[in-house]
Amino acid sequence: MKFTDGYWQTREDVTVLYAQEAYDVDASDGALTVSAPTRRIVGRGDTLNRPMLTVTLSSPMDDVVRVRIVHHAGRPGRGGFDLPGATSGERVGSVSATPDGGGTLTTGSVTATVAPGAPWDVSFSVGGRRLTGSGHRSVGYVQGSDDSVFVHEQLDLGVGELVYGLGERFGPLVKNGQTIDVWNADGGTSSEQAYKNVPFYLTNRGYGVLVNDPGKVSFEVGSESVKRVQFSVEGEVLEYFLIAGATQKDVLERYTQLSGRPAVVPAWSYGLWLTTSFTTQYDEATVMSFVDGFAERDLPLSAFHFDCFWMREFNWTDFTWDARGFPDPDGMLRRLHDRGLHVCVWINPYIGQRSRLFAEAAERGYLVRRPDGGVWQWDMWQAGMGLVDFTNPEATRWYQDHLRTLLRQGVDSFKTDFGERIPTDVVWADGSDPEAMHNLYAQAYNRAVHDVLVDERGPADAVVFARSATVGGQTMPVHWGGDNSSTHESMAESLRGGLSLAYGGFGFWAHDMGGFEGMPDPGVFKRWLAFGLLSSHSRLHGSSSYRVPWLFDEEAVEVTRAFTRLKLALMPYLFAAGVEAHERGIPVMRPMALEFDGDPAVAHLDTQYMLGPDLLVAPVFSADGEVTFYLPDGLWTDWFSGETVHGGRWRTERHGFDTLPLYVRDGAVVPVGGHRDRPDYDYFADLTLRVFPASEPGRRTVRVVAHDTGEQRSYSVQREPDGTARLVGDAEVVIEQVRPA
Repeated sequence: MKFTDGYWQTREDVTVLYAQEAYDVDASDGALTVSAPTRRIVGRGDTLNRPMLTVTLSSPMDDVVRVRIVHHAGRPGRGGFDLPGATSGERVGSVSATPDGGGTLTTGSVTATVAPGAPWDVSFSVGGRRLTGSGHRSVGYVQGSDDSVFVHEQLDLGVGELVYGLGERFGPLVKNGQTIDVWNADGGTSSEQAYKNVPFYLTNRGYGVLVNDPGKVSFEVGSESVKRVQFSVEGEVLEYFLIAGATQKDVLERYTQLSGRPAVVPAWSYGLWLTTSFTTQYDEATVMSFVDGFAERDLPLSAFHFDCFWMREFNWTDFTWDARGFPDPDGMLRRLHDRGLHVCVWINPYIGQRSRLFAEAAERGYLVRRPDGGVWQWDMWQAGMGLVDFTNPEATRWYQDHLRTLLRQGVDSFKTDFGERIPTDVVWADGSDPEAMHNLYAQAYNRAVHDVLVDERGPADAVVFARSATVGGQTMPVHWGGDNSSTHESMAESLRGGLSLAYGGFGFWAHDMGGFEGMPDPGVFKRWLAFGLLSSHSRLHGSSSYRVPWLFDEEAVEVTRAFTRLKLALMPYLFAAGVEAHERGIPVMRPMALEFDGDPAVAHLDTQYMLGPDLLVAPVFSADGEVTFYLPDGLWTDWFSGETVHGGRWRTERHGFDTLPLYVRDGAVVPVGGHRDRPDYDYFADLTLRVFPASEPGRRTVRVVAHDTGEQRSYSVQREPDGTARLVGDAEVVIEQVRPA
């Protein structure tokens, strides 16, 4: 939200009062508490009839500074996010008041310095180097002509400083110049709206910022004051955390230590998912024909998903199979399991008025209420639908009990759709602030579903397929990118959304291969297959048309088979990358700038990515197969041809549908499994270590993790000066040395 009219003036409908000076600084109880009047205090009379802001700096963990700006402390606020790294309430680091009237807070390598007097200045530095700071006219209290009030902060942007993150956003990966409102919305992938909004950004200067407010946070990223990032919230309080790190990965690791890290997802979920699609006509015969078609064509399939119409129309959600198409759901689920498939079903948090559950939920107080006590309803999705109130523990248990019935029937997972269109003119059972619940609803909804999966299936086999999220949503994977269209352009915007989301610590991500809206032409479909099967998770899904490959052409069948088998062979590598996401918060699919943040050439790249630490993927977004991409410094090897290329340069290649730019990093050792038919096999049996060319001799160690027991084994490979490679130790594993083509 913009409050100024150019640099000199404010908008006519607002008054902005800025923190003018650090009048005094109290250093006690592990915090700096700063009195910041909105005018300079020259004489005693200046202390009268003027607002003052109280700014408190503390640290919940090393290298993290919490800044809390308060106008009226007695006004109720929206609260913050559930932050596991800050729940103890302990304050770390040291604080001291300086003789000149300022103060310092030191936590880990970070020092926050409050300058004495005027002008207002708070700086954040590491080793004497200023990361960013809050300077003159940065901290503001805004009064609107409509009696609205806001608090904003502005942090400096240095020359060449680039901003990443802020959730799943489908525009450019670098956010400089953008206005972004953190407000979950069902807007598709071709707009400025997003399903997964995260008020956290990080920059290429060694820090990130989390605004700890679950309501609407408005960011002006060099778009109001072009040399600053402004963030503002409505109300009397603004709290944010500054998180420092030597690299972008370090920042992300600390952010996820603060906000939570992804769970480990089961190995079967990495395999290919096929869905019934959305509005297509289907029944058990249709489903089994698809499954048979995959088997007849030797296409590995891991999971089958039933979209909305497994339930009867107008009844969503009633958790009941539509008997017209599925007269024997127990038998059908058993038959699908006998084929080695896992089963996912679509749900949402809405109860249609015609559902058998609506009256029960309304009578028991399980649905969100209007201020007049009536049930909140509308007709936009299902006629007369109500919204389950997950702030009511009884409502949550009631919803979960219906899920338990499905799980015990044979369902393995749930696609938790929607959760974004959450009204604010309502009353929640626990008295939650309606604006806060708009974004937090996604967290409560997915938590209810994920918890019951953990309880019924165990933590190692629990996985959701979620669309909406906010801070903390990364702890309950997997997430997918929402409703795209069937074009090359939408494929690219989907990738941008996933890479942007990765900067929020979301370790696992998928997208609708082929596009959701419309029917892709065979070329788009085949290009999307290669991209989708080199993502952490891979799902074929559409809106009004099926996504079985033989409906496109025979080559689509071959492309599906080849890239599915490739992904399954890479499971020892991919599963270890997933474990790293759980341990460190580093996503499986990584923006180039996250992996190579010292290389300025990758700073804006959002058409390629790293899959795990060693595989570079550049999807083809053109009909003619031409793709231009960048290889960072080092020796790179083409996975398909074995050709070696020196990096630090751009390349343009033309690809058929059976390949794409897939390059292996200098000196990588990639563990390759012995199965091409399923993702959940014994990774230690028939394991091959593919040793790729290195520019220099040395030792490389890789880790393989058993998906079922969690057992970990490390393998070290020594490269000799003559280019040969040998296994260090007595492990029984095959080495395959890739020689330059």
